[in-house]
Amino acid sequence: MSVVPETAFRPCASLLAVGEDGRPLALSDGLQVDLHTFLAQVRGVAAQLPEGRHAVNLCEDRYRFLVAFCAVALRGQVNLLPASRAPAVVEDVRQRYRQTYCIGDSAMAALPPDCHVLPAELPQLPGARPQLAHDQLVAIGFTSGSTGVPGANPKTWGSFRASTTQNLQALRDLWGDAQPSLVATVPSQHMYGMEMAVLLPLLAPATLQAGRPFFPQDVAQALATVPAPRLLVTTPVHLKALVESGVVLPALAGIVTATAPLPQELAATAEQRFDTEVREVLGSTETCIFARRRTARDTAWQLLPGVRLEPQPDGTRVHAPHLPAPVLLADLGELLPDGRFVLRGRRADLLEIAGKRASLGDLTRKLQALDGVEDAVVLQLAPEPGHAVGRIAALVVAPQREVADLLHELRALMDPVFLPRPLRKVEALPRNETGKLPREALLALLHGDE
Repeated sequence: MSVVPETAFRPCASLLAVGEDGRPLALSDGLQVDLHTFLAQVRGVAAQLPEGRHAVNLCEDRYRFLVAFCAVALRGQVNLLPASRAPAVVEDVRQRYRQTYCIGDSAMAALPPDCHVLPAELPQLPGARPQLAHDQLVAIGFTSGSTGVPGANPKTWGSFRASTTQNLQALRDLWGDAQPSLVATVPSQHMYGMEMAVLLPLLAPATLQAGRPFFPQDVAQALATVPAPRLLVTTPVHLKALVESGVVLPALAGIVTATAPLPQELAATAEQRFDTEVREVLGSTETCIFARRRTARDTAWQLLPGVRLEPQPDGTRVHAPHLPAPVLLADLGELLPDGRFVLRGRRADLLEIAGKRASLGDLTRKLQALDGVEDAVVLQLAPEPGHAVGRIAALVVAPQREVADLLHELRALMDPVFLPRPLRKVEALPRNETGKLPREALLALLHGDE
């Protein structure tokens, strides 16, 4: 069976990957994989995929995820990218779409029983350079659903190419004319991981390190296996762990971070500690990346070329070349000159109690800044019967501190009506793979002993 049309170049289509046949695309299992071998493996895997319209891509090995992603697209199917690989989340995604199967690798401990597992030795087929139509739907990314049902966000090949062009304009000066090596700590299923660790190796070009290092020493080891210039793609949670661990990293062209706000102090400490620039990017599953900043020096964001923001009463509307239509985000933005802007939080995070105002984000930062606090979050609970406003609560990781002492210090930093009650000490916050805190998990931890 022919898996793709591979004839002459089509005006409304473009190559799946750019560069010369021999250029290194990935480092997998200690071996370098060039572009020619990668494309042969994509064709080989595509020919063996099951019939269907959608594939839930569960591969943990970053290179195998990349091969599977491209093979699914080459077959004319759509990659489904759930926010989590938890069985219930995967099953929910499968139930939404007809003719759906799962594709995975042996790195994942628990795969669905009917999952198509990639073989240890990936098959190869010869052929011409594959192309994808710009309007071909290649992926559907899902939001975490922390405030409701996970939202589905379709992505075409053309939109991915356009957003990658913008990302290169935002990042290329970090590594110059050389081909960078990418080491990432974020899952490829997340849209930030998709942009940085899937599309960049295909279209930058860049070389992908296939592992998914988690602990600081693992990150250092992964970086040591790839040639310079090295780019570390990570999150504020992982970056904080790297700074506090004292681990020594090889020379870096830069560090890119996203998924949660990066504290300016942490950004400045990381730049000094690792002698490189930390560049924060802003985006979402709905929008992909649309802004950047050097957080150690700047509080304002810089829009990427072609992006325009339109403040709304309930958020900010994002206009971008890679978006088929403007996207409304819940974040409240204030426009500044020269394509810059600042975020003022989300309307849902704004609090008004007894005529006084605050934001959950600012309260969380105050709690996190206390001595001995390793991690913390402040949230508002649902109103109790007979009450119009929900209580403020907090979870804190502070092994050497007493709750009473923390509350005493907070009284000097915030109005008493915003003091968290309860403030509960926990061993760790239930952060997901990208460092975010699902609300249901927070509530379960908050009420766990009740």
